[in-house]
Amino acid sequence: MPGLGLGRLVEGLREQTEGFAEAVAGGDPEAVVPTCPEWRLRTLVAHIGLADRWAAELVRTGRPVPAPDPAAVNPGVPGVPGEWGAWLRAGADELVGAVREAGEGSQAWSFFGTVPAAFWVRRMLSETAIHHCDAALTTGAAFGIADDLAAEVITEGMELMADPRAETAVPKLALLRGAGERLAFRPYGMDGWVITRLPEGLRWERGNGPADVVVSGTLTEVMLVLARRRPPGEVTGEVTGDRALLAHWLAHTLM
Repeated sequence: MPGLGLGRLVEGLREQTEGFAEAVAGGDPEAVVPTCPEWRLRTLVAHIGLADRWAAELVRTGRPVPAPDPAAVNPGVPGVPGEWGAWLRAGADELVGAVREAGEGSQAWSFFGTVPAAFWVRRMLSETAIHHCDAALTTGAAFGIADDLAAEVITEGMELMADPRAETAVPKLALLRGAGERLAFRPYGMDGWVITRLPEGLRWERGNGPADVVVSGTLTEVMLVLARRRPPGEVTGEVTGDRALLAHWLAHTLM
């Protein structure tokens, strides 16, 4: 369940949408996104704007709707960078409006089954935050995220991967099962996240208990390591313990 209420999730989605829009403004549409090398910058923009609108349709209808392909020709997607910002903001607003009209507790379809409509605001906050980083790495813009939002992105990722339905949606997650190995991600000055790999699946908890491998750094750094947007060796903290265990995790994680 979200640690943040719907109001803050909405604010966060808008904050990260704005940051993403600023990061791509004036960018070369054909620039390769280094962290998603199969995509051009224009594809990254299309992905976020179309995903917001797709999520809004899922909330409105309560049933599955085919996900749009951002690499395909999609009418309505601006081809001019100067029009990207307004289009991206409108997509986030459409999702927020759909959730508020339906009611945050109303049921919507998701790849993990039926969920409260507010799930999609949280999901798109996480998606937009990670791709905001991708956009910044592509154009050289600065990336930033508030601490409470970064923590929510991490927690949401943990919850998704530990969901019993996750392996059906993402089969590679079965490779993260283990025999009790523990990984800890510890931001400075706060409780971290500890993941335990069990034969039946994943378990996670907040805290700073013992682990086989520990990654420390700023909260944003920890979020980006978990999202595979920053190599563990580039954090301001350190990595101690079983680095092979960490490498295996990052190779198969959902985030």
